[in-house]
Amino acid sequence: MRRLIWQIPEWSWRPKLVDCLKTYRRREFRADLMAGLTVGMVALPLAMAFGIASGVTPQAGIYTAILGGLIVALFGGSKIQVSGPTGAFVVIVAGIVAKHGLSGLLIVTMMAGVILVGLGVTGLGTAVKYIPRPIVIGFTNGIALLIASTQFKDFLGLKNAENPSEFFERMASVARHVGSTDPLSFAIGAGSLALIFVVPRIAPKIPGSIVALAVGTALTGIFSLPIETIGSKFGGIPQGLPVFDIPEFKPSLILPLMPAALTVAILAALESLLSAVVADSMTGDRHNSNAELVAQGLANLATPIVGGIPVTGAIARTATNFRSGAKTPVSAIVHSLTLLIVILVAAPLAKFIPLATLAAVLFVVAYNMGEWREIGGILRLSWADKGVWMITFILTLMADLTVAVEVGMALAALLYIHRVSQTTTVSAVTPEYIEAGKKHTLQDKHVPAYVTILRIHGPFLFGTTDKLEESTANLKKFAPIVILRLRNMTAIDATGLHALEQLSERLKKSGRRLLFCGARAQPAEFLKQSDFVEHIGKENILPHVEAALRRAAELAEGFSGVGEEFAEDMRKLRM
Repeated sequence: MRRLIWQIPEWSWRPKLVDCLKTYRRREFRADLMAGLTVGMVALPLAMAFGIASGVTPQAGIYTAILGGLIVALFGGSKIQVSGPTGAFVVIVAGIVAKHGLSGLLIVTMMAGVILVGLGVTGLGTAVKYIPRPIVIGFTNGIALLIASTQFKDFLGLKNAENPSEFFERMASVARHVGSTDPLSFAIGAGSLALIFVVPRIAPKIPGSIVALAVGTALTGIFSLPIETIGSKFGGIPQGLPVFDIPEFKPSLILPLMPAALTVAILAALESLLSAVVADSMTGDRHNSNAELVAQGLANLATPIVGGIPVTGAIARTATNFRSGAKTPVSAIVHSLTLLIVILVAAPLAKFIPLATLAAVLFVVAYNMGEWREIGGILRLSWADKGVWMITFILTLMADLTVAVEVGMALAALLYIHRVSQTTTVSAVTPEYIEAGKKHTLQDKHVPAYVTILRIHGPFLFGTTDKLEESTANLKKFAPIVILRLRNMTAIDATGLHALEQLSERLKKSGRRLLFCGARAQPAEFLKQSDFVEHIGKENILPHVEAALRRAAELAEGFSGVGEEFAEDMRKLRM
Protein backbone atom coordinates (compact mmCIF):
# COMPACT_ATOMS: atom_id res chain seq x y z
CA MET A 1 0.00 0.00 0.00
CA ARG A 2 1.32 3.37 -0.98
CA ARG A 3 2.33 5.50 1.99
CA LEU A 4 0.57 8.84 2.17
CA ILE A 5 2.43 11.77 3.70
CA TRP A 6 0.26 14.53 5.10
CA GLN A 7 2.11 17.80 5.42
CA ILE A 8 0.58 18.79 8.76
CA PRO A 9 0.88 22.52 9.44
CA GLU A 10 2.33 22.02 12.91
CA TRP A 11 5.81 21.70 11.41
CA SER A 12 5.56 25.36 10.51
CA TRP A 13 5.64 26.16 14.23
CA ARG A 14 8.17 23.59 15.39
CA PRO A 15 9.92 24.83 18.58
CA LYS A 16 13.49 26.05 18.21
CA LEU A 17 14.41 23.95 21.25
CA VAL A 18 13.78 20.75 19.27
CA ASP A 19 16.40 21.73 16.69
CA CYS A 20 18.91 22.93 19.29
CA LEU A 21 18.77 19.75 21.38
CA LYS A 22 19.77 17.59 18.39
CA THR A 23 23.37 18.74 18.72
CA TYR A 24 23.35 19.91 22.35
CA ARG A 25 26.64 19.42 24.22
CA ARG A 26 27.98 19.99 27.72
CA ARG A 27 29.76 23.16 26.60
CA GLU A 28 26.48 24.71 25.48
CA PHE A 29 24.85 23.74 28.77
CA ARG A 30 27.55 25.47 30.81
CA ALA A 31 27.11 28.65 28.76
CA ASP A 32 23.30 28.47 29.01
CA LEU A 33 23.48 27.84 32.77
CA MET A 34 25.54 30.96 33.47
CA ALA A 35 23.48 33.10 31.09
CA GLY A 36 20.20 31.85 32.58
CA LEU A 37 21.33 32.58 36.14
CA THR A 38 22.39 36.09 35.14
CA VAL A 39 19.24 37.01 33.24
CA GLY A 40 17.11 35.44 35.97
CA MET A 41 18.57 37.82 38.53
CA VAL A 42 18.14 40.74 36.12
CA ALA A 43 14.49 39.77 35.61
CA LEU A 44 13.72 39.70 39.35
CA PRO A 45 13.44 43.44 40.06
CA LEU A 46 11.88 44.06 36.65
CA ALA A 47 9.16 41.46 37.17
CA MET A 48 8.22 42.90 40.57
CA ALA A 49 8.31 46.48 39.29
CA PHE A 50 6.11 45.65 36.29
CA GLY A 51 3.63 43.87 38.54
CA ILE A 52 3.32 46.81 40.92
CA ALA A 53 3.16 49.41 38.11
CA SER A 54 0.43 47.37 36.39
CA GLY A 55 -1.82 47.68 39.42
CA VAL A 56 -1.38 44.11 40.63
CA THR A 57 0.97 42.47 43.14
CA PRO A 58 4.75 42.06 42.77
CA GLN A 59 4.41 38.26 42.87
CA ALA A 60 2.07 38.43 39.86
CA GLY A 61 4.99 39.79 37.84
CA ILE A 62 7.33 37.09 39.11
CA TYR A 63 4.83 34.28 38.45
CA THR A 64 4.42 35.64 34.91
CA ALA A 65 8.17 35.57 34.32
CA ILE A 66 8.46 32.04 35.71
CA LEU A 67 5.57 30.33 33.92
CA GLY A 68 5.41 32.52 30.81
CA GLY A 69 9.17 32.49 30.34
CA LEU A 70 9.28 28.71 30.71
CA ILE A 71 6.50 28.03 28.20
CA VAL A 72 7.99 30.34 25.56
CA ALA A 73 11.43 28.76 26.07
CA LEU A 74 9.96 25.29 25.53
CA PHE A 75 7.76 26.07 22.52
CA GLY A 76 9.10 29.34 21.07
CA GLY A 77 10.75 29.94 17.72
CA SER A 78 13.76 32.02 18.80
CA LYS A 79 17.10 30.71 20.01
CA ILE A 80 17.81 33.08 22.91
CA GLN A 81 14.50 34.91 23.39
CA VAL A 82 13.58 35.62 27.02
CA SER A 83 9.92 36.36 27.73
CA GLY A 84 7.96 37.74 30.66
CA PRO A 85 6.14 40.91 31.72
CA THR A 86 7.40 44.06 29.98
CA GLY A 87 7.00 47.79 30.23
CA ALA A 88 4.91 47.96 27.08
CA PHE A 89 2.01 46.31 28.91
CA VAL A 90 2.14 48.37 32.10
CA VAL A 91 -0.20 51.13 30.95
CA ILE A 92 -2.78 48.98 29.23
CA VAL A 93 -2.83 46.39 32.05
CA ALA A 94 -3.32 49.12 34.65
CA GLY A 95 -6.19 50.49 32.57
CA ILE A 96 -7.85 47.08 32.30
CA VAL A 97 -7.51 46.49 36.04
CA ALA A 98 -8.99 49.92 36.81
CA LYS A 99 -11.94 49.38 34.46
CA HIS A 100 -12.68 45.65 34.73
CA GLY A 101 -10.83 44.53 37.85
CA LEU A 102 -8.30 41.71 38.21
CA SER A 103 -10.77 39.10 36.94
CA GLY A 104 -11.24 41.16 33.76
CA LEU A 105 -7.46 41.29 33.26
CA LEU A 106 -7.12 37.53 33.58
CA ILE A 107 -9.86 36.96 30.98
CA VAL A 108 -8.34 39.56 28.62
CA THR A 109 -4.94 37.85 28.90
CA MET A 110 -6.42 34.44 28.06
CA MET A 111 -8.41 35.90 25.15
CA ALA A 112 -5.20 37.48 23.84
CA GLY A 113 -3.55 34.07 24.19
CA VAL A 114 -6.21 32.48 21.99
CA ILE A 115 -5.73 35.22 19.38
CA LEU A 116 -1.94 34.76 19.39
CA VAL A 117 -2.22 30.99 18.98
CA GLY A 118 -4.59 31.58 16.08
CA LEU A 119 -2.18 34.03 14.46
CA GLY A 120 0.69 31.56 14.78
CA VAL A 121 -1.24 28.50 13.58
CA THR A 122 -2.66 30.28 10.53
CA GLY A 123 0.53 32.16 9.72
CA LEU A 124 -1.30 35.49 9.98
CA GLY A 125 1.03 36.73 12.71
CA THR A 126 3.12 38.53 10.14
CA ALA A 127 0.19 40.97 9.85
CA VAL A 128 1.81 42.95 12.68
CA LYS A 129 4.31 44.18 10.08
CA TYR A 130 1.52 46.42 8.77
CA ILE A 131 2.02 48.79 11.73
CA PRO A 132 4.12 51.68 10.36
CA ARG A 133 7.21 52.84 12.20
CA PRO A 134 5.88 56.32 13.14
CA ILE A 135 3.01 54.60 14.99
CA VAL A 136 5.39 52.23 16.79
CA ILE A 137 7.65 55.13 17.80
CA GLY A 138 4.66 57.26 18.81
CA PHE A 139 3.08 54.83 21.22
CA THR A 140 6.49 53.67 22.49
CA ASN A 141 7.33 57.27 23.39
CA GLY A 142 3.92 57.67 25.01
CA ILE A 143 4.12 54.43 26.99
CA ALA A 144 7.58 55.34 28.28
CA LEU A 145 6.32 58.70 29.59
CA LEU A 146 3.26 57.08 31.14
CA ILE A 147 5.40 54.49 32.94
CA ALA A 148 7.75 57.17 34.28
CA SER A 149 4.82 59.31 35.44
CA THR A 150 3.41 56.48 37.57
CA GLN A 151 6.66 56.17 39.54
CA PHE A 152 7.14 59.71 40.89
CA LYS A 153 4.90 59.03 43.90
CA ASP A 154 7.02 56.09 45.13
CA PHE A 155 10.34 57.59 44.04
CA LEU A 156 9.73 60.80 46.00
CA GLY A 157 7.80 59.11 48.81
CA LEU A 158 4.94 61.61 48.44
CA LYS A 159 2.49 61.66 51.32
CA ASN A 160 -1.26 61.47 50.68
CA ALA A 161 -0.74 61.90 46.93
CA GLU A 162 -3.24 60.37 44.55
CA ASN A 163 -2.06 58.42 41.50
CA PRO A 164 -4.82 59.12 38.92
CA SER A 165 -5.06 57.03 35.77
CA GLU A 166 -4.90 60.10 33.50
CA PHE A 167 -1.40 61.33 32.65
CA PHE A 168 -1.94 65.07 33.10
CA GLU A 169 -3.99 64.61 36.27
CA ARG A 170 -1.25 62.37 37.64
CA MET A 171 1.47 64.91 36.93
CA ALA A 172 -0.69 67.69 38.44
CA SER A 173 -1.08 65.57 41.60
CA VAL A 174 2.70 65.12 41.82
CA ALA A 175 3.17 68.88 41.46
CA ARG A 176 0.59 69.59 44.20
CA HIS A 177 2.20 67.21 46.68
CA VAL A 178 5.88 67.69 45.84
CA GLY A 179 6.27 69.58 49.11
CA SER A 180 5.53 66.35 51.01
CA THR A 181 8.56 64.56 49.51
CA ASP A 182 10.10 62.11 51.97
CA PRO A 183 13.87 62.83 52.00
CA LEU A 184 14.73 59.25 52.96
CA SER A 185 12.67 57.68 50.16
CA PHE A 186 14.11 60.16 47.68
CA ALA A 187 17.66 59.39 48.87
CA ILE A 188 17.10 55.63 48.44
CA GLY A 189 15.52 56.18 45.01
CA ALA A 190 18.25 58.54 43.81
CA GLY A 191 20.98 56.26 45.16
CA SER A 192 19.39 53.28 43.40
CA LEU A 193 19.21 55.24 40.16
CA ALA A 194 22.88 56.15 40.46
CA LEU A 195 23.88 52.53 41.09
CA ILE A 196 21.90 51.32 38.06
CA PHE A 197 23.84 53.68 35.79
CA VAL A 198 27.28 53.58 37.47
CA VAL A 199 27.76 49.87 38.24
CA PRO A 200 27.76 48.67 34.58
CA ARG A 201 30.45 51.23 33.77
CA ILE A 202 32.69 49.95 36.55
CA ALA A 203 31.83 46.25 36.17
CA PRO A 204 30.09 45.71 32.79
CA LYS A 205 29.10 42.13 33.58
CA ILE A 206 27.22 43.04 36.78
CA PRO A 207 23.62 44.28 36.29
CA GLY A 208 23.15 47.62 38.02
CA SER A 209 19.51 46.87 38.91
CA ILE A 210 20.56 43.82 40.94
CA VAL A 211 23.13 45.83 42.90
CA ALA A 212 20.57 48.60 43.52
CA LEU A 213 18.00 46.04 44.69
CA ALA A 214 20.48 44.33 47.01
CA VAL A 215 21.80 47.57 48.52
CA GLY A 216 18.35 49.14 48.95
CA THR A 217 16.93 45.97 50.54
CA ALA A 218 19.93 45.55 52.85
CA LEU A 219 19.82 49.16 54.07
CA THR A 220 16.08 49.02 54.68
CA GLY A 221 16.24 45.67 56.47
CA ILE A 222 19.31 46.33 58.62
CA PHE A 223 18.42 49.86 59.70
CA SER A 224 14.62 49.45 59.69
CA LEU A 225 14.24 52.54 57.54
CA PRO A 226 10.77 54.13 57.81
CA ILE A 227 10.01 54.09 54.09
CA GLU A 228 7.38 52.32 52.02
CA THR A 229 8.37 48.80 50.99
CA ILE A 230 6.81 45.74 49.41
CA GLY A 231 6.10 44.52 52.94
CA SER A 232 4.34 47.69 54.06
CA LYS A 233 2.20 47.93 50.92
CA PHE A 234 1.61 44.30 49.91
CA GLY A 235 2.53 42.34 53.02
CA GLY A 236 5.50 40.77 51.27
CA ILE A 237 5.66 37.99 48.67
CA PRO A 238 4.25 34.53 49.47
CA GLN A 239 6.87 31.84 49.84
CA GLY A 240 6.29 28.70 47.81
CA LEU A 241 4.49 27.77 44.62
CA PRO A 242 1.61 29.95 43.39
CA VAL A 243 -1.97 28.84 43.78
CA PHE A 244 -3.45 27.47 40.56
CA ASP A 245 -6.92 28.82 39.89
CA ILE A 246 -8.68 28.89 36.51
CA PRO A 247 -10.50 32.24 36.15
CA GLU A 248 -14.26 32.12 35.74
CA PHE A 249 -15.16 32.86 32.14
CA LYS A 250 -18.38 34.70 31.32
CA PRO A 251 -19.43 34.77 27.63
CA SER A 252 -21.11 38.11 28.21
CA LEU A 253 -17.66 39.69 28.70
CA ILE A 254 -16.31 38.69 25.28
CA LEU A 255 -17.52 41.73 23.35
CA PRO A 256 -16.73 44.36 26.04
CA LEU A 257 -13.22 42.94 26.53
CA MET A 258 -12.42 42.18 22.87
CA PRO A 259 -10.82 45.59 22.06
CA ALA A 260 -8.47 45.25 25.04
CA ALA A 261 -7.69 41.62 24.14
CA LEU A 262 -6.87 42.60 20.54
CA THR A 263 -4.60 45.37 21.75
CA VAL A 264 -2.76 43.01 24.12
CA ALA A 265 -2.43 40.39 21.36
CA ILE A 266 -1.14 42.88 18.77
CA LEU A 267 1.30 44.44 21.23
CA ALA A 268 2.53 41.01 22.37
CA ALA A 269 3.00 39.86 18.77
CA LEU A 270 4.75 43.07 17.77
CA GLU A 271 7.17 43.16 20.70
CA SER A 272 7.87 39.42 20.60
CA LEU A 273 8.69 39.39 16.89
CA LEU A 274 10.74 42.59 17.23
CA SER A 275 12.69 41.03 20.09
CA ALA A 276 13.19 37.86 18.02
CA VAL A 277 14.56 39.94 15.14
CA VAL A 278 16.97 41.67 17.54
CA ALA A 279 18.05 38.23 18.80
CA ASP A 280 18.61 37.09 15.20
CA SER A 281 20.86 40.07 14.53
CA MET A 282 22.99 39.12 17.54
CA THR A 283 23.19 35.35 16.97
CA GLY A 284 23.06 35.17 13.18
CA ASP A 285 20.16 32.72 13.52
CA ARG A 286 16.68 33.05 11.99
CA HIS A 287 13.62 32.77 14.22
CA ASN A 288 10.36 30.99 13.39
CA SER A 289 7.62 33.63 13.67
CA ASN A 290 4.76 31.12 13.73
CA ALA A 291 6.32 29.06 16.53
CA GLU A 292 7.07 32.21 18.51
CA LEU A 293 3.48 33.44 18.31
CA VAL A 294 2.03 30.03 19.23
CA ALA A 295 4.34 29.92 22.25
CA GLN A 296 3.43 33.46 23.31
CA GLY A 297 -0.24 32.51 22.97
CA LEU A 298 0.19 29.40 25.13
CA ALA A 299 2.04 31.47 27.73
CA ASN A 300 -0.75 34.05 27.87
CA LEU A 301 -3.31 31.27 28.22
CA ALA A 302 -1.38 29.79 31.15
CA THR A 303 -0.22 32.78 33.23
CA PRO A 304 -3.73 33.85 34.36
CA ILE A 305 -4.05 30.47 36.07
CA VAL A 306 -1.37 31.61 38.56
CA GLY A 307 -2.68 35.19 38.70
CA GLY A 308 -0.15 36.46 36.16
CA ILE A 309 -0.26 39.29 33.65
CA PRO A 310 0.39 39.37 29.86
CA VAL A 311 3.60 37.86 28.50
CA THR A 312 5.75 38.95 25.57
CA GLY A 313 9.34 38.83 24.40
CA ALA A 314 11.60 41.14 26.40
CA ILE A 315 14.24 42.87 24.27
CA ALA A 316 16.46 44.02 27.16
CA ARG A 317 16.47 40.61 28.87
CA THR A 318 17.07 38.89 25.53
CA ALA A 319 20.07 41.15 24.91
CA THR A 320 21.36 40.42 28.44
CA ASN A 321 20.92 36.72 27.73
CA PHE A 322 23.07 37.00 24.62
CA ARG A 323 25.76 39.12 26.30
CA SER A 324 25.90 36.54 29.09
CA GLY A 325 26.79 33.79 26.62
CA ALA A 326 23.44 32.08 25.92
CA LYS A 327 23.46 29.49 23.13
CA THR A 328 19.99 27.90 23.13
CA PRO A 329 16.50 28.22 24.70
CA VAL A 330 17.84 26.24 27.66
CA SER A 331 19.17 29.54 29.05
CA ALA A 332 15.61 30.92 29.18
CA ILE A 333 14.50 27.75 30.99
CA VAL A 334 17.27 28.31 33.56
CA HIS A 335 16.10 31.94 33.88
CA SER A 336 12.62 30.74 34.89
CA LEU A 337 13.97 28.13 37.30
CA THR A 338 16.22 30.77 38.91
CA LEU A 339 13.19 32.95 39.65
CA LEU A 340 11.34 29.91 40.98
CA ILE A 341 14.18 29.13 43.41
CA VAL A 342 14.17 32.77 44.58
CA ILE A 343 10.45 32.51 45.33
CA LEU A 344 10.92 29.23 47.19
CA VAL A 345 13.97 30.29 49.21
CA ALA A 346 14.30 34.06 49.52
CA ALA A 347 10.70 35.33 49.35
CA PRO A 348 10.66 36.54 53.01
CA LEU A 349 13.43 39.04 52.21
CA ALA A 350 11.26 40.72 49.59
CA LYS A 351 9.29 42.59 52.25
CA PHE A 352 12.32 44.85 52.78
CA ILE A 353 12.55 45.92 49.10
CA PRO A 354 11.94 49.70 48.92
CA LEU A 355 9.33 50.86 46.42
CA ALA A 356 11.66 53.79 45.67
CA THR A 357 14.25 51.32 44.35
CA LEU A 358 11.70 49.64 42.10
CA ALA A 359 10.61 53.09 40.91
CA ALA A 360 14.23 53.80 39.95
CA VAL A 361 14.33 50.52 38.02
CA LEU A 362 11.21 51.54 36.08
CA PHE A 363 12.60 55.02 35.36
CA VAL A 364 15.52 53.33 33.62
CA VAL A 365 13.16 50.96 31.80
CA ALA A 366 11.12 53.92 30.56
CA TYR A 367 14.26 55.72 29.42
CA ASN A 368 15.60 52.69 27.56
CA MET A 369 12.34 51.69 25.90
CA GLY A 370 11.39 55.20 24.78
CA GLU A 371 13.48 55.17 21.57
CA TRP A 372 13.99 58.89 22.08
CA ARG A 373 16.79 59.06 19.51
CA GLU A 374 14.30 58.06 16.82
CA ILE A 375 12.33 61.29 17.31
CA GLY A 376 14.99 63.33 15.51
CA GLY A 377 14.68 61.10 12.46
CA ILE A 378 10.88 61.30 12.53
CA LEU A 379 10.97 65.11 12.67
CA ARG A 380 13.03 65.19 9.47
CA LEU A 381 10.35 63.29 7.54
CA SER A 382 7.29 64.63 5.74
CA TRP A 383 4.48 66.41 7.59
CA ALA A 384 2.28 63.38 7.04
CA ASP A 385 4.71 61.05 8.86
CA LYS A 386 5.26 63.59 11.62
CA GLY A 387 1.49 63.95 11.97
CA VAL A 388 0.95 60.18 12.34
CA TRP A 389 3.69 60.04 14.99
CA MET A 390 2.44 63.09 16.90
CA ILE A 391 -1.22 62.03 16.91
CA THR A 392 -0.31 58.52 18.09
CA PHE A 393 1.94 59.97 20.81
CA ILE A 394 -0.66 62.45 22.08
CA LEU A 395 -3.50 59.91 22.03
CA THR A 396 -1.36 57.43 23.97
CA LEU A 397 -0.94 60.06 26.69
CA MET A 398 -4.44 61.54 26.66
CA ALA A 399 -6.64 58.56 25.70
CA ASP A 400 -5.28 55.01 25.80
CA LEU A 401 -3.16 52.67 23.73
CA THR A 402 -6.13 51.04 21.98
CA VAL A 403 -7.43 54.35 20.67
CA ALA A 404 -3.92 55.50 19.75
CA VAL A 405 -3.20 52.41 17.65
CA GLU A 406 -6.64 52.45 15.98
CA VAL A 407 -6.41 56.12 14.98
CA GLY A 408 -2.75 55.79 14.00
CA MET A 409 -3.52 52.80 11.77
CA ALA A 410 -6.39 54.66 10.10
CA LEU A 411 -4.12 57.62 9.36
CA ALA A 412 -1.35 55.32 8.13
CA ALA A 413 -3.80 53.56 5.78
CA LEU A 414 -4.83 56.90 4.29
CA LEU A 415 -1.18 57.88 3.95
CA TYR A 416 -0.44 54.55 2.27
CA ILE A 417 -3.21 55.12 -0.28
CA HIS A 418 -1.95 58.65 -0.92
CA ARG A 419 1.64 57.52 -1.51
CA VAL A 420 0.66 54.63 -3.76
CA SER A 421 -1.54 56.98 -5.79
CA GLN A 422 1.48 59.24 -6.34
CA THR A 423 3.41 56.37 -7.96
CA THR A 424 1.12 56.31 -11.00
CA THR A 425 2.37 58.55 -13.82
CA VAL A 426 1.42 59.01 -17.45
CA SER A 427 3.90 60.60 -19.85
CA ALA A 428 5.03 60.45 -23.45
CA VAL A 429 8.14 58.53 -24.42
CA THR A 430 10.60 61.01 -25.92
CA PRO A 431 14.11 60.62 -27.35
CA GLU A 432 15.44 62.30 -24.21
CA TYR A 433 13.67 59.77 -22.01
CA ILE A 434 15.17 56.89 -23.99
CA GLU A 435 18.65 58.38 -23.82
CA ALA A 436 18.41 59.03 -20.06
CA GLY A 437 17.30 55.46 -19.47
CA LYS A 438 20.46 53.99 -21.00
CA LYS A 439 22.44 54.88 -17.87
CA HIS A 440 19.99 52.89 -15.75
CA THR A 441 19.78 49.72 -17.82
CA LEU A 442 21.83 46.67 -16.83
CA GLN A 443 21.78 44.85 -20.16
CA ASP A 444 24.92 46.50 -21.54
CA LYS A 445 26.80 46.82 -18.22
CA HIS A 446 29.60 44.56 -16.95
CA VAL A 447 29.00 43.63 -13.29
CA PRO A 448 32.37 42.65 -11.76
CA ALA A 449 32.74 39.75 -9.32
CA TYR A 450 33.27 42.09 -6.36
CA VAL A 451 29.77 43.57 -6.81
CA THR A 452 26.31 42.22 -5.94
CA ILE A 453 23.33 44.19 -7.27
CA LEU A 454 19.98 44.10 -5.45
CA ARG A 455 16.84 45.78 -6.72
CA ILE A 456 13.59 46.87 -5.10
CA HIS A 457 10.56 46.81 -7.37
CA GLY A 458 7.38 48.67 -6.40
CA PRO A 459 6.43 50.68 -3.28
CA PHE A 460 8.74 50.02 -0.32
CA LEU A 461 6.29 50.89 2.46
CA PHE A 462 5.31 49.35 5.81
CA GLY A 463 4.13 45.79 5.23
CA THR A 464 6.72 45.10 2.52
CA THR A 465 10.04 45.75 4.26
CA ASP A 466 10.39 42.16 5.49
CA LYS A 467 11.10 41.13 1.89
CA LEU A 468 14.42 42.97 2.05
CA GLU A 469 15.28 41.18 5.29
CA GLU A 470 14.45 37.80 3.75
CA SER A 471 16.52 38.51 0.64
CA THR A 472 19.56 39.54 2.68
CA ALA A 473 19.29 36.96 5.48
CA ASN A 474 22.59 35.28 4.49
CA LEU A 475 25.14 38.03 3.86
CA LYS A 476 27.89 35.49 3.20
CA LYS A 477 26.45 35.07 -0.29
CA PHE A 478 27.04 38.74 -1.07
CA ALA A 479 30.12 40.27 -2.65
CA PRO A 480 32.20 42.88 -0.80
CA ILE A 481 30.34 45.77 -2.48
CA VAL A 482 26.54 45.75 -2.65
CA ILE A 483 24.61 48.09 -4.96
CA LEU A 484 20.93 48.60 -4.12
CA ARG A 485 19.19 49.67 -7.33
CA LEU A 486 16.16 51.88 -6.60
CA ARG A 487 15.18 52.62 -10.22
CA ASN A 488 11.92 50.65 -9.91
CA MET A 489 11.14 51.58 -6.28
CA THR A 490 8.17 53.89 -6.71
CA ALA A 491 7.65 55.06 -3.11
CA ILE A 492 9.13 54.77 0.38
CA ASP A 493 8.05 55.65 3.93
CA ALA A 494 9.63 55.81 7.39
CA THR A 495 9.39 52.03 7.87
CA GLY A 496 11.11 51.44 4.53
CA LEU A 497 13.78 53.98 5.39
CA HIS A 498 14.44 52.24 8.70
CA ALA A 499 14.81 48.91 6.83
CA LEU A 500 17.43 50.47 4.53
CA GLU A 501 19.33 51.83 7.54
CA GLN A 502 19.29 48.39 9.17
CA LEU A 503 20.62 46.80 5.97
CA SER A 504 23.39 49.39 5.86
CA GLU A 505 24.37 48.63 9.48
CA ARG A 506 24.34 44.87 8.88
CA LEU A 507 26.52 45.18 5.79
CA LYS A 508 28.90 47.53 7.59
CA LYS A 509 29.28 45.06 10.48
CA SER A 510 30.09 42.30 7.99
CA GLY A 511 32.77 44.49 6.40
CA ARG A 512 30.85 45.21 3.19
CA ARG A 513 30.03 48.51 1.52
CA LEU A 514 26.56 49.59 0.39
CA LEU A 515 25.79 51.90 -2.53
CA PHE A 516 22.41 53.26 -3.65
CA CYS A 517 21.51 54.28 -7.16
CA GLY A 518 18.65 55.36 -9.39
CA ALA A 519 16.18 56.69 -6.79
CA ARG A 520 13.08 58.25 -8.38
CA ALA A 521 11.47 61.54 -7.34
CA GLN A 522 9.51 60.59 -4.19
CA PRO A 523 12.14 58.23 -2.71
CA ALA A 524 14.96 60.68 -3.53
CA GLU A 525 13.12 63.56 -1.86
CA PHE A 526 12.23 61.40 1.14
CA LEU A 527 15.86 60.36 1.64
CA LYS A 528 16.92 64.01 1.62
CA GLN A 529 14.32 64.94 4.27
CA SER A 530 15.81 62.46 6.73
CA ASP A 531 19.41 62.18 7.91
CA PHE A 532 19.84 59.17 5.63
CA VAL A 533 22.24 60.96 3.29
CA GLU A 534 24.56 61.80 6.21
CA HIS A 535 24.19 58.26 7.53
CA ILE A 536 25.17 56.59 4.24
CA GLY A 537 27.44 59.26 2.82
CA LYS A 538 26.56 61.54 -0.10
CA GLU A 539 29.24 59.91 -2.23
CA ASN A 540 27.52 56.53 -1.90
CA ILE A 541 24.15 57.67 -3.30
CA LEU A 542 24.46 57.70 -7.08
CA PRO A 543 22.07 58.85 -9.83
CA HIS A 544 22.17 55.62 -11.87
CA VAL A 545 23.75 52.17 -12.01
CA GLU A 546 26.48 53.31 -14.39
CA ALA A 547 27.76 55.78 -11.79
CA ALA A 548 27.35 53.17 -9.05
CA LEU A 549 29.57 50.70 -10.91
CA ARG A 550 32.22 53.41 -11.31
CA ARG A 551 32.04 54.14 -7.58
CA ALA A 552 32.34 50.41 -6.84
CA ALA A 553 35.48 50.24 -8.98
CA GLU A 554 36.99 53.11 -6.98
CA LEU A 555 36.19 51.36 -3.70
CA ALA A 556 37.60 48.04 -4.94
CA GLU A 557 40.97 49.66 -5.61
CA GLY A 558 41.50 50.47 -1.94
CA PHE A 559 39.28 47.84 -0.40
CA SER A 560 40.75 46.23 2.71
CA GLY A 561 38.48 43.18 2.63
CA VAL A 562 35.56 42.04 4.72
CA GLY A 563 37.35 39.77 7.11
CA GLU A 564 39.25 36.54 6.65
CA GLU A 565 36.50 34.86 4.62
CA PHE A 566 36.84 37.42 1.80
CA ALA A 567 40.49 38.39 2.06
CA GLU A 568 41.59 35.73 -0.39
CA ASP A 569 38.73 36.51 -2.79
CA MET A 570 39.68 40.17 -2.90
CA ARG A 571 43.33 39.27 -3.50
CA LYS A 572 42.34 37.15 -6.48
CA LEU A 573 40.06 39.86 -7.87
CA ARG A 574 42.94 42.34 -7.93
CA MET A 575 45.27 39.95 -9.78
